[in-house]
Amino acid sequence: MDVLATLEGLWQDSGFSRFFADGGWKSLIMIVVACVLLYLGIVKKFEPLLLVGIAFGCLLTNLPGANLYNPELWDAFLDQASPYYQSYGHILANGGLLDILYIGVKAGVYPSLIFLGVGAMTDFGPLIANPKTLILGAAAQFGVFFAFVGAVVLGFTGNQAASIGIIGGADGPTAIFLTTKLAPELLGAIAIAAYSYMALIPMIQPPIMRLMTTKKERSVKMEQLREVSKAEKIVFPIIVSAFVILLLPSTAPLIGCLMLGNLLRETGVTERLSDTAQNAMMNIVTIFLSVSVGATTVADRFLTVETLMIVALGLVAFAFSTFGGVLVGKIMYKLSGGKINPLIGSAGVSAVPMAARVSQIEGQKANPANFLLMHAMGPNVAGVIGSAIAAGFLLKVFGG
Repeated sequence: MDVLATLEGLWQDSGFSRFFADGGWKSLIMIVVACVLLYLGIVKKFEPLLLVGIAFGCLLTNLPGANLYNPELWDAFLDQASPYYQSYGHILANGGLLDILYIGVKAGVYPSLIFLGVGAMTDFGPLIANPKTLILGAAAQFGVFFAFVGAVVLGFTGNQAASIGIIGGADGPTAIFLTTKLAPELLGAIAIAAYSYMALIPMIQPPIMRLMTTKKERSVKMEQLREVSKAEKIVFPIIVSAFVILLLPSTAPLIGCLMLGNLLRETGVTERLSDTAQNAMMNIVTIFLSVSVGATTVADRFLTVETLMIVALGLVAFAFSTFGGVLVGKIMYKLSGGKINPLIGSAGVSAVPMAARVSQIEGQKANPANFLLMHAMGPNVAGVIGSAIAAGFLLKVFGG
């Protein structure tokens, strides 16, 4: 009898028994979802550096009994009536491993450090050489505000709608940064939607680009960009940081880290720091960010109608961001007398350098002698700045 009682106790304490409890089927579904995401990341190579971590975090958080992530602790953290409101100490004392890692997401540390690495890897030369492309980076944020309005119409709160809309910026760290501030309960769905659609840019953008442009427009060859001096590249991040942060102080964590990373790249005297930001630091932070974001996909909070609506609105946001960029590209084509290829407008979304490559590919399909990559990199890196500014604006409006 003692043996039977022991075995029964082991069964009751195991995670397997909890699959048969109320709501256990939801955990099974989320484990299947995690496996699908792992397949997309590993086999289909959809943003694998982040999607594999997100998927595994989803798997870990939905294994019953593991207690690696405890959403009730974060509910208390966000509840102003709770004695544990804004108490990271309570999380550290009672949370699981993924709760502790998630502190870096909630505090905005990981997204900012990702921006530091992105800045160290980014050449702003094409944007400096052709400042007009900054307009295209701004135009490609149209999808952010279109999706925001759509989310409000569908019944989401202003904070939630702002977090959903930022998916259209095609910038995962920015989407995570804003969502943790305004609507942390939607983080899992928004992060998965944002990174999935970023991976699908080569499928989403081309039909819209071809629909909105003629072959003549797509065939336009643009003049070679002027050479940008080292002094210009060093001064650029300093000026942008000062101007944008003074204009919108809420952008300071993202813009400040982005431009610091770029300055480390361009000074010529901080190669070791730039290399660390691009490689070792970027890789470590990516692991922590992806796994802790995946941990928020708890079954009873993820398997909702809201999640499906977020996925749909995310697609709308991406589509209309592409639409806005190409539309303004066509206007610039007309105003320039046919010297600007409107295809580079689609690169205004901040998925660097994937969106720029899509512009290059579509341009070469229309004209094999066309080389748009460097021209498209201008609006592409402008989109990184633009998405951070859009997030800062929304955070100012809805974050108080």
